[in-house]
Amino acid sequence: MIIKILVLIVMSILVILKTKRNLHMLQQNLYNENNRYIKWLKKDMNSFSIIEFVALLVLFLSTSLLVDKDGITLIINIIFILLEVFVILNFIKQRKKTTAKISFAITARIKRLIITISIFYLLVFLFFILLQDQLWISSFLIFIYGIMTFLNPIIIYFANAINKYTVEKLVYFYYKHKAVTKLKEMKNLNVIGITGSYGKTSSKNILADILSIKYLTLPTPKNLNTPYGLIITVNNYLDKFYDVFIAEMGAYVEGEIKELCDLVHPKYGILTRIGTAHLETFGSEEIIQKTKFELIESLPQDGIGVLNKDDEKQTSYHLKNNCRILWIGIENSDVDVRATNIKVNKDGTSFDVIFKGDRKKYPFTTRLLGAHNVYNILAGLALGKEFGISISQLQKAVKTIKPIEHRLELKKIGNFYQIDDAYNSNPIGAKNALEVLSMMPGVKIVVTPGMVELGSKEKEENRRFGEEIAELSQADYVILIGKDKTKDIKEGLLSKKYKEDNIIVYNDVVDAYQFIRNLKTKKDIYALFENDLPDIYNEK
Repeated sequence: MIIKILVLIVMSILVILKTKRNLHMLQQNLYNENNRYIKWLKKDMNSFSIIEFVALLVLFLSTSLLVDKDGITLIINIIFILLEVFVILNFIKQRKKTTAKISFAITARIKRLIITISIFYLLVFLFFILLQDQLWISSFLIFIYGIMTFLNPIIIYFANAINKYTVEKLVYFYYKHKAVTKLKEMKNLNVIGITGSYGKTSSKNILADILSIKYLTLPTPKNLNTPYGLIITVNNYLDKFYDVFIAEMGAYVEGEIKELCDLVHPKYGILTRIGTAHLETFGSEEIIQKTKFELIESLPQDGIGVLNKDDEKQTSYHLKNNCRILWIGIENSDVDVRATNIKVNKDGTSFDVIFKGDRKKYPFTTRLLGAHNVYNILAGLALGKEFGISISQLQKAVKTIKPIEHRLELKKIGNFYQIDDAYNSNPIGAKNALEVLSMMPGVKIVVTPGMVELGSKEKEENRRFGEEIAELSQADYVILIGKDKTKDIKEGLLSKKYKEDNIIVYNDVVDAYQFIRNLKTKKDIYALFENDLPDIYNEK
């Protein structure tokens, strides 16, 4: 009996360790939205240890021996315990070697999941305690517990599914009703929606900084751009004193932007660049285009949409809404707000702005880097002018826009300048970042794990990224993070005759920092960190 209890205790320790790890991965995969967790599970064979499978076979052998002859069952159980201890120690060792890029957050939803998962395992444990005197049944229950331990990632999947369609639905509808009621009571609140494939968060923060010069403005915190995120923002952060609420709106499938608009009812909308981000979940570029325009088509007749005339996917769309449209642009002159004479250096970006109907050019400066940020600023200026903010106030506001974390954020780290563009890389943004790097003096380095979630275009886009690094960045070194993930980038680099000796491959970005610190040069070092994939993409 004691040996059986020890078997259960050892398995329970492993269950706790695996549950924490797999819940972390479930959280990073947005609680399996669009089967993201399942797709990760298919790729991550480390979730199912071979040694643990062997231990399970040993446990099955122990279960099959109903009569304990000459202590054979005892010996087999001891072998099982030793194997499980080995699995536990190896698991702990691997976890210590891997530093989590995104911390595991013990949210209310995670706590509810832990309760559901615990019920699964405790039920088997409880039946074992009640039926321990019945040899065959108690042995069988231990084996079932072993299977559940081995299949912990699947148990978590089912627990998440059960919660999603029961308790989470009730929680969602309760807090949604609370948020909708609160918004209805705030009749003077101006709601602005922002969506697009790229630049949503940057555009949101820039707009907030611009409007804040005159209005009390609340942007959604961080990347809370889902229905849950907007509900949390409205219930926990929005109060009656705010004049403007800026809602960032993200989507992975068709209809999700419409759902967000039905929740907060924006009167104003900004559409950033449309591209191939999340093509894998959308299915086609046409669906991406249609989904992003759900924001503009949800605006009321007296609403205002801000569109980019340099984006062919915006100019080619047949808009099914008669609301007023403001066009911005750099290349196209027939727009409402245009930027010209753009100059970028390590101190920021300067440019002139032309407002339609006004022949004068107004100079603007910002600490932000890159032409793509100029587009975001133009969108903010377009709405800022509509909100009655004077041009002199707009100039002052743009000058004080705070650099956005992980989006071409320039910062000094030890002996080098880091251009941190680590958040959610995409083909257009990556090209813009390379152009920024090329304008910097001194030694130039690109550090990247490549781009993901581009569906059938992922291989092609990463190869093109490699070609652009060779052609645009003037990089002295390229550090690729993850041999398998970055092989297409390397092919692109080599196809443009980039020196192979200057291509370094590591599995951990920490090694890239060490490489840069060890460089011996009297010149300034500028290292572009383009994308930083979450833990679900780690290579072993």
